[in-house]
Amino acid sequence: MDDNVYTGSAGPDAALDRGWLLGHFKDAGDLRHSEALEIKWGVHPRGERRRQWVRGEERTTFQILVEGRFRVEFPGRGVVLAERGDYVVWGRGVDHSWVAEEDSTLLTVRWPSVPGYALPPTQE
Repeated sequence: MDDNVYTGSAGPDAALDRGWLLGHFKDAGDLRHSEALEIKWGVHPRGERRRQWVRGEERTTFQILVEGRFRVEFPGRGVVLAERGDYVVWGRGVDHSWVAEEDSTLLTVRWPSVPGYALPPTQE
């Protein structure tokens, strides 16, 4: 086994870590550990929304729609990703939230990878 090669599948791998495939939150010995960037395969059912706004953003984000219809909300403005390949980029300091208007799959890349943005699991 070559320790410098990792293969996987976005669907099953993402399901193990709330969609995240690469970033600071992976174990230090894992090839997918990175403090430079984060990659997420986000699968969101219609109506799902972020429970609270991200405020004081320290990262730059690129988000591209694979399928579905997805709204990213910014103060005073919403951006709808409606066609495969539609994307949005926002920088540091831009507060945001989101809602899946239809069942949606997105690829998100953020940089750098820094802790402090994960919401605690919901209490059921």
